[in-house]
Amino acid sequence: MDNNPDTSTTTTELEEHAKGGVYSSKGKDYQRDTRYITTRIKRTVEPGEDAVAVEPGRFRLVAARACPWANRTIIVRRLLGLEDAISLGLPGPTHDADSWTFDLDPDGLDPVLRIPRIKDAYLKRDPQYSRGITVPAVVDETTGAVVTNDFAQITLDLSTEWTDFHREGAPDLYPEALREEMDQVMRRIFTEVNNGVYRCGFAGSQEAYDAAYDRLWTAMDWLEERLATRRYLMGESITEVDVRLFTTLVRFDAVYHGHFKCNRNKLTEMPVLWAYARDLFQTPGFGDTVDFEQIKAHYYVVHTDLNPLSIVPKGPDLAGWLTEHGRESLGGRPFGDGTAPGPVRQAERAPHSILA
Repeated sequence: MDNNPDTSTTTTELEEHAKGGVYSSKGKDYQRDTRYITTRIKRTVEPGEDAVAVEPGRFRLVAARACPWANRTIIVRRLLGLEDAISLGLPGPTHDADSWTFDLDPDGLDPVLRIPRIKDAYLKRDPQYSRGITVPAVVDETTGAVVTNDFAQITLDLSTEWTDFHREGAPDLYPEALREEMDQVMRRIFTEVNNGVYRCGFAGSQEAYDAAYDRLWTAMDWLEERLATRRYLMGESITEVDVRLFTTLVRFDAVYHGHFKCNRNKLTEMPVLWAYARDLFQTPGFGDTVDFEQIKAHYYVVHTDLNPLSIVPKGPDLAGWLTEHGRESLGGRPFGDGTAPGPVRQAERAPHSILA
């Protein structure tokens, strides 16, 4: 990732970044602001390293269910069983140009951090902070300041640096023997699919949109082919790569197909990817983190440039997510040598989950 230290960002860019870490300019290709706070939370911290030590009970993950980048962290935290080690704060799905807010909590305050908006935790770290106010963000509960919002690194560190606090039977989501290939696959999924749908939605010209559309569907066809003979992207077990793809696929028909004009096919019209997405959705740790109502509210209400009247569509019909997928015929062990996580804790259940 490009962690450009330059903090000169226009108001328009910051407003767009608050909407999901993106900005675009009329007539130009879409770009994503990738200037994150890259402090890490590690088991061992070397002198002078930009990192803080792992400590259970000290950090709070702030992650809106509506955001695909934040949804990743909620899934990984649940799969690894880190609920007791890292607390979870959940902003609501809609926000203004200034910040994600804790409007779902009593009195509009995060019950642990006691702040109304995540921006306050960014300013606690740096009163002159001028980059995007994004989720996920990990906040130090002892200081109230953001430690990191580098979403790609957060989940990898949860897998590799927090192992002392993983639940018994936690899966290995970043197997060392597969990391070289995983990094390549994750890079392609990020640039072409995770970011590709945004590239379509926020294209500033017809030419930019056409190019983005072609790139996205080239990658989607590649995924359809790759998953035709293997249950998961890296083979027989779920890894971080599957988590990263899932959060885009689960939003595809509800948002990206229409709202972002990614409309060559619906996900439900791609036999392999649709079956794969249902397989993951029905796996503990995936679908039970998803709230379609919050997802739709976020994109259709917040993106007033794309949807000026903020009308939220009633569809699509979600019943298909619970139908048989048939992917068991490919074999595999979803959690490898590990086990499935237990039931979602009552306080962390998605309010509008379609799972019983």
